[in-house]
Amino acid sequence: MPLFDLSRDVLETYRPERTEPTDFARFWADTLSTAREGVRPPHLTPFEADLPLVEAHDVSFTGFGGQDVHGWWVRPATAPPADGWPVVVQFLGYGDGRGTPLDWLAWPAAGFATLVMDTRGQGARARRAGSTGDSGGSSSPHVEGFLTKGIGDPADYYYRRVFADAVLAVDVARDLPGADRSRLAVLGTSQGGAIALAAAALADGVAAAMVNVPFLCHVERAIEITETKPYSELLDYVRTHKGSVEQAFATLRYFDGMTMAAHATAPALFSVALMDDVCPPSTVYAARNHYAGPSELVVYPWNKHEGGGDAHELRQIVWARHRLG
Repeated sequence: MPLFDLSRDVLETYRPERTEPTDFARFWADTLSTAREGVRPPHLTPFEADLPLVEAHDVSFTGFGGQDVHGWWVRPATAPPADGWPVVVQFLGYGDGRGTPLDWLAWPAAGFATLVMDTRGQGARARRAGSTGDSGGSSSPHVEGFLTKGIGDPADYYYRRVFADAVLAVDVARDLPGADRSRLAVLGTSQGGAIALAAAALADGVAAAMVNVPFLCHVERAIEITETKPYSELLDYVRTHKGSVEQAFATLRYFDGMTMAAHATAPALFSVALMDDVCPPSTVYAARNHYAGPSELVVYPWNKHEGGGDAHELRQIVWARHRLG
């Protein structure tokens, strides 16, 4: 895929105007207040992974609407430091599930504890299986997938439930056994990057954010320049529901990464790939350039949506160690 988006010198200062809903803060305050009602203590079950250097637990915690959300709590098997381990809460890419603890050993190997959150309704046809359903939402028509599910109303939109789950995951992670509640980072790639941005904006106590080639940013531009999935789902929807286009975009503005970025202040490490036709570079720069806190951006000029891959994961570990100790 050749370069197809704006030139790099334009991207560096690309900061499109945001259209933030006037009730954005109230919408999310009410959402999180509702989500926290009736929260139950998390349930942890030891997982026998036959890995003597790590300790793994199957976790379930209360998500939006009182639904159980599943995840993994994986940490070094050694005794924790006096204040506990720094924690990385990880969010998953589109369609992916939590898999098994074997998928999440890098951060414990580096001396961190990690909570991996399953994404509700996903993990049925990706390389890792999920185990969390989605019991909420509108029954109105949507394109197969998740991007347009409930898009006719922000209160019914799929990502309202997912972002609320993410905030509740951060709430839970701070108090898991061995966690240092003062040293907590959020992390995600693609859809996970969008969720990490939302958690950085909406959750309490986030000390750092790692946002890789994020999805769901500057969405109106994204569908102007790419037809790659998952954005193709939104294109199919607006082509079919011609009278609902404005409402769809109005809903998305409550969830767009540009707006979330403008409300996030924790130090952040972003990544972007200049040949990425899934999450186009200009959409990533739009979020990063609206980010309210200190941020760094790692650019991968010749890569597509894989971004920096393993090399970037190593870079994140070094960065997080510097930020969190």
